[in-house]
Amino acid sequence: MASSPSALGNPIEAATAKIDKAADIVNKEAATIVTEPKPHQHQVENPVIEDHLLAPATVNSIEIHGANNTRRGLLDHLFKPLVEESTSPDTTLGDVLGRISTATQKLTKLGIFKEDGFGVFISDARQKQQEQFQSPTDRTELDVSIRVKEQSRLVFSAGTDFGNAEGSAYTNAVLRNIFGGAETLSVNAATGTRTRSAYNAVFSTPLNGNPDIRLALEGLRSSTQKPWASHDEHLTGGNLRLAWSTDNGDNHALGYSGVWRQLTGLSASASPTVRADAGDSLKSSITHTFTRDHRDNPMLPQAGYLLRTVSELAGWGPLKGDVSFAKSEVELSAAQALPLPGVSVGAGFRAGLLYPLPTGYSLSSTSVAPSRINDRFQLGGPTDVRGFSMGGLGPHDGADSVGGDVFAAGSVNMLLPLPKAGPTSPLRLQLFANGGRLVALQGKKAAEGSLSLDSGAVASGMKSAVADLANGLPSVAAGFGLVYAHPVARFELNFSLPLVVRRGEEARKGLQVGVGINFL
Repeated sequence: MASSPSALGNPIEAATAKIDKAADIVNKEAATIVTEPKPHQHQVENPVIEDHLLAPATVNSIEIHGANNTRRGLLDHLFKPLVEESTSPDTTLGDVLGRISTATQKLTKLGIFKEDGFGVFISDARQKQQEQFQSPTDRTELDVSIRVKEQSRLVFSAGTDFGNAEGSAYTNAVLRNIFGGAETLSVNAATGTRTRSAYNAVFSTPLNGNPDIRLALEGLRSSTQKPWASHDEHLTGGNLRLAWSTDNGDNHALGYSGVWRQLTGLSASASPTVRADAGDSLKSSITHTFTRDHRDNPMLPQAGYLLRTVSELAGWGPLKGDVSFAKSEVELSAAQALPLPGVSVGAGFRAGLLYPLPTGYSLSSTSVAPSRINDRFQLGGPTDVRGFSMGGLGPHDGADSVGGDVFAAGSVNMLLPLPKAGPTSPLRLQLFANGGRLVALQGKKAAEGSLSLDSGAVASGMKSAVADLANGLPSVAAGFGLVYAHPVARFELNFSLPLVVRRGEEARKGLQVGVGINFL
């Protein structure tokens, strides 16, 4: 009882249209491949086919071949409801075909089967009943046969990866279907341009056989250089995460993390602010992430929009730890194609707020610790506000970017096809303008010497910081460049001209290279 992780546009999908155009093949005992249903699948205009799809039908049997290492219980979660629901006298052939398609879609999402060799074959069971001298029923009874090929259970890989503002080399080992329930254990080691070393192991499993709901347990250890603030950060910890998808394609993730953090390796020129936050801290937090991505191409969007929110609560109440805050971020971007071939315009917006909280269960206290540098926001660089150095916007102490508690940033851009490349090429010309503000919690200086604020000072300081976002012009840069959308990352080579720069900020005029998966 299993299937392959088939992609849209595979041979199975093509066969679904065949069912729509000639549904009477079921009565003629012809085996037919079934795949993902299309939105208009049962809204056919041919009255003969429409009448046939409205005929009573049920599932007589389901056979799964090739799932040798997969537990029966996992497959029962997917296909037992299909058999039980089809016993209703109101079930039609169209209903059964739709439910088969839904079940096979979930089967493909388990990620433990090969795409090639996957097939779903349907035949009319009444012919077999006649051959066995049984009286056939008036309803169309379907025998469903599913054939799959399991992927290799142990896989080793090595290669390069790209995250925002960093490239890395990695080795990875994946053990699939460990206990027969589509469980996965992934062990990864990496080193990169900023990350000296990173190791993590993740065990994940679907819940109740549902590939749209997964539980993951991760352990990690990493060491990362942060040259814009003259220090290194070492992380050791783990997290437990529950991720699920809704029917409309939205993705949610709710997780708990406990991380021991070491701010160390300070350079000789490290500022007093960085030195004050040096040392160890323990963050215990819960985080919720919501993502709605309706873009046609995440790397080079021509149409659609993205909405993402991240909310984190650390240290308050039973969470303990020695840092306590509430932190929220929102990201919104959209793109629209113009009537000219290959030409589109886009816009993006990001904002965030970090609110220090007292430890324990009280929201009002005379002892609220200011935020630390490794919790505050950083803004500026080739993947967000172009035309500025990494962490170039916002508060600085000497040459160090010490981050802020409130930020807002936005961008507009136009993508144009290159003359010889054509409108379908992943290489485009980009015109852009972007800007932003990053502000620290007001009133921190009043806490110097006491190392804490009271709740009233935090509230008034945060109100002033939010108001300060609109105080004067934001830092702004504009420019043009080339964009290449590779399947694994987006590459940008831009010439930027800073137009508005605030005192202490680090602008960057001229060429700037950006590599990442998430650009403003």
